[in-house]
Amino acid sequence: MPHHPFAEREEPPPRPLRVLVADDNPVIRAGLTAVLGAQDDLTVVAEAEDGRAAWEAALRVRPDVVLLDVRMPGVDGMSALPHLVRLAPVMMLTYSDETEIVQEAVRLGAGGYLVHGEFTTAQLAQAVRDVGGGRPHFTPTATNALLAHIRGPATAHAKSELPALPTHFLPKGLSRLQSPVGQSSKSRFQLSSREAEIMDLIASGMTNQQIAAVCFISEKTVKNHINRIFAKLHTTTRARAAAKWLGVAGE
Repeated sequence: MPHHPFAEREEPPPRPLRVLVADDNPVIRAGLTAVLGAQDDLTVVAEAEDGRAAWEAALRVRPDVVLLDVRMPGVDGMSALPHLVRLAPVMMLTYSDETEIVQEAVRLGAGGYLVHGEFTTAQLAQAVRDVGGGRPHFTPTATNALLAHIRGPATAHAKSELPALPTHFLPKGLSRLQSPVGQSSKSRFQLSSREAEIMDLIASGMTNQQIAAVCFISEKTVKNHINRIFAKLHTTTRARAAAKWLGVAGE
């Protein structure tokens, strides 16, 4: 039977995301390889026992995502991170949950930060997909560290401006918009602590999807929070809500 030139062709399935796993513990490497390899859309293409081996492997296989431990003998993960992010998105996957390390990893370009013990195998696989697709993904401890970085000066009342955050994380430049009036006026909106965290992220320019990833909640939950925030701020738009929240909107 002749093939019709306009016959619909079946699209080939997308190729799996190719992952490089870097961890000095061979048991952890084997476990991650097994878990990720069980997913139809993920495959581990290389393993490395330290930062130097990870760099060499990344040059060789050009992965779509790198899973990188923080503490490894020789060249550690933090030293290798700024070099690896030039080749592929990097997600830190580690036992290290110190606030300063999380913040430094994001500053150096990490697209996600997962702390062992805070995620299921299904969440790990989704985190790899998110970071591979350019979406941030953080487990609760890492999320708290980032939110502390955003809100620290506000809670400490030490400064009138928030410190500058990495531009790839908060592209709208929240620190440039912040003002003493904005800081002092926030309490009158009577947002809950979670609503205040989400409002900070809205003001920074994050989408609902990005907020969901950073706060480790669903997009539906983000939308519910935003609806309550808009009601308390008496507005219906993100731009107007941000302006009121930052104290730069006329009454």
